[in-house]
Amino acid sequence: MALFHAEELLHYLSGLRFGHPIYLYRTIGSTNDEAKLLADSGAPEGLLVIAEEQTAGRGRLGRTWITPLGQALAISLVLRPGHLPVDQATQLTMLAGLAVCQAVEQVTGLQPQLKWPNDVLLSGKKVAGLLLETALRGDQLDYAVLGIGLNVNFAPPPETVDFPATSLQAEARTELDRLLVLRALLERLAALYPEVGTPDQALYQAWSARLALVGQAIVVRTADGDQSGVLEGVTPEGALLLKLAGGQTIKLLAGDVRLRPASEVDS
Repeated sequence: MALFHAEELLHYLSGLRFGHPIYLYRTIGSTNDEAKLLADSGAPEGLLVIAEEQTAGRGRLGRTWITPLGQALAISLVLRPGHLPVDQATQLTMLAGLAVCQAVEQVTGLQPQLKWPNDVLLSGKKVAGLLLETALRGDQLDYAVLGIGLNVNFAPPPETVDFPATSLQAEARTELDRLLVLRALLERLAALYPEVGTPDQALYQAWSARLALVGQAIVVRTADGDQSGVLEGVTPEGALLLKLAGGQTIKLLAGDVRLRPASEVDS
């Protein structure tokens, strides 16, 4: 287990658009919570919070995200996309998902997929989770905090998760250098960031091309009950398109929903 060191991080991440300044913690409750406090105090775009271990890490809907000491990446990045309309903020989750996929592919040669709305999969198992939290100034985005948890050399035990999980180490069958993965991730985030909010929808198209379960029978569990159908895709605004048995296609927003393959639910 190799822990990050401040001088090493600064040297290895020098020259990148994101990752300046860096706040490195051995143990913290939540990197997103710390990043939001810093952003509220005027932290600049590109500020990065990194934790070796999270004791109160969370995913979407407040679910627990396990980050053991020195085995994963738990980061939160402050963005200030002043040009981005509030109703397009979901593109930042697409940015994160696509960047994780491209970074993993670059470092390992593996080909990740995306599970709507905010998970990254390898071999059908969750390897990363994303958490976007935003703050408004009037009717404009003040800042966004992009939280990314990536299982590098550790996967949580099956009994601790509600969806099968894996790690880069398990899928690549070799231990990964977390610094290498982190730099690749920050590089891809910076490379893709200019595409957020552009009219050509290149980011959305690239994100959609990696979407898992398209054309398959799924069950979407919502606060109002289960909805079964075939996953047709996701709109540029981030709404899932579900074709029901009767032929009608409905849109579902992320909110309080959980997507599962129908085969998994039936079993």
